[in-house]
Amino acid sequence: MSNYIVSARKYRPDTFESVVGQENITRTLKNAIKQQHLAQAYLFCGPRGVGKTTNARIFAKTINCYNLDENTNPCNECESCKAFNQQRSMNIHELDAASNNSVEDIRNLIDQVRIPPQIGKYSVYIIDEVHMLSSSAFNAFLKTLEEPPKHAVFILATTEKHKILPTILSRCQVYDFNRITVTDIVNRLKFVAEEEHIQTEEEALQIIAQKADGAMRDALSIFDQIVSFSGANLTYQDAIDNLNVLDYDYYFRLTDALQAADHINSLLIFNEILGKGFEGNYFITGLAEHLRDILISKDTKSAELLEVGSSIRETYMLKAANTSEEFLIKALDIASDCDYKYKASHNKRLHVELALIRMASLNKVRTEPKSNPQTTPQQVTKAEGKQVSQAQQASPTKETSSAKEEPQAYKKAEPPKSTQSAAEPPSVPKTKPMSFSIKTDVGKPDEEKQAENEIVRPKVTETKDFSQEELESAWKVLAEKQKNQPRLHQNLLSYLPQKKANNIIEVQLPSESLTKVIKQLRMDLLSDLQVSLNNGEIDLIISTAKTDDNAPRRAYTAEEKYKEMAIENPEIQNFRQAIDGNLR
Repeated sequence: MSNYIVSARKYRPDTFESVVGQENITRTLKNAIKQQHLAQAYLFCGPRGVGKTTNARIFAKTINCYNLDENTNPCNECESCKAFNQQRSMNIHELDAASNNSVEDIRNLIDQVRIPPQIGKYSVYIIDEVHMLSSSAFNAFLKTLEEPPKHAVFILATTEKHKILPTILSRCQVYDFNRITVTDIVNRLKFVAEEEHIQTEEEALQIIAQKADGAMRDALSIFDQIVSFSGANLTYQDAIDNLNVLDYDYYFRLTDALQAADHINSLLIFNEILGKGFEGNYFITGLAEHLRDILISKDTKSAELLEVGSSIRETYMLKAANTSEEFLIKALDIASDCDYKYKASHNKRLHVELALIRMASLNKVRTEPKSNPQTTPQQVTKAEGKQVSQAQQASPTKETSSAKEEPQAYKKAEPPKSTQSAAEPPSVPKTKPMSFSIKTDVGKPDEEKQAENEIVRPKVTETKDFSQEELESAWKVLAEKQKNQPRLHQNLLSYLPQKKANNIIEVQLPSESLTKVIKQLRMDLLSDLQVSLNNGEIDLIISTAKTDDNAPRRAYTAEEKYKEMAIENPEIQNFRQAIDGNLR
């Protein structure tokens, strides 16, 4: 029985050309060797399985070769190359820093560095997982790393660059290895399959490449595992069964059910997936990726981002053509929110099912008739304002529009004259809930405030005269609507408006800050007053009252209140001195 060698070792690259997915790094190293610009230390960092140690070995073999070809590849015929291929080279030393991370280990390495190579030009020291060295070991290594002997070259490899001391980084040339793309992994797997005489389906190799997450070594290990399961014919079904991966068909069926607003079928599909042993978090993450793939398939330019087989790519393109972009974006948002809150949920299954129900309701809400009885007050106001605008365009002058021809919006705004007196003004139709929060409104940008004020308000065409009593009564009605905000409610009742000439109403407030607050409600107050007083020419002016230095000032602080009380009753001063009290 022959010794079996796993694919990750059997097909490990031995030249820079055979390295997968790191062309920028291999080109730089080859040029450095060709121009004889070698550094004394290199740092190779990146995720697992992307070729850090492989490139370090190829680099060590190449710089010790006596007969490099014109493409800067080792000859494999000289004594140095033969010793390397037979794993007996004395010029290459590999150290695992995970298990040799003490100061004593580094001292032994420093003593070894002094010995020159017997065959070849350089002694290469490859230190794997260098971030595992202790701080003391790093410090002991610094001087040798900065000024090694001419024949010594250090290659440090790590998956966690952020753990390396800055003093070490400054003494090395740093090379960042990227994750290998799905396309590069698939092409490499095809090469291995041809060498091993294995029939494969491209979709199966796509699944393996996606599962490897950018690591070539992981992809080859998964490939060997599935080949052991399926034999010489590797199919897509074998891959998803062995890797416990959800089939694309589940997600396509689920998307069809969601688009059809069929939440019952959606929940049944989810139950079927749970029955196969998949976790809800895995399912919702896969659904989000599936919706993202459909979204990018709507454009031929972004469709290049799809990392799937050709047959499945066509299915995505067809599905994207029949799915609205609005639905996909909203469903993606729901899936992302569900994934974010999944761990914190106590009933995880119900959490995912609610997300599916919300997705299924997206198209259902969008296809409801426009005459929905559950219309919001703001929508009713906008519709009435639109009717008012159309009526004004139809009537060229004020005189031609009579009470019978007025739109319904006007009739709703008219107060019943026979049932209410002047002291009790009519109820004001709600155009926008008049509310104010200092925390939320004062700091808003002007664009947001302007957008909030741009609502449709009923216009009053009459110019009925009103008295000061009617004005104050209407103002108090407006103030009563603000009982949910006691401070604003009290201020509106404390500072009543005054009627001026030419239908001008003025409100004088004692401070600039209060004036700024009430001014932000000016449009709402003005609109409601026009409707309440049945006068469309009313204008509202909000200003700050001028202070008179000689006028008596209202007491606000505890000290001021105490002084007023002491003037009225001098015994308070004696009492305070007797108890030696302080104001708080």
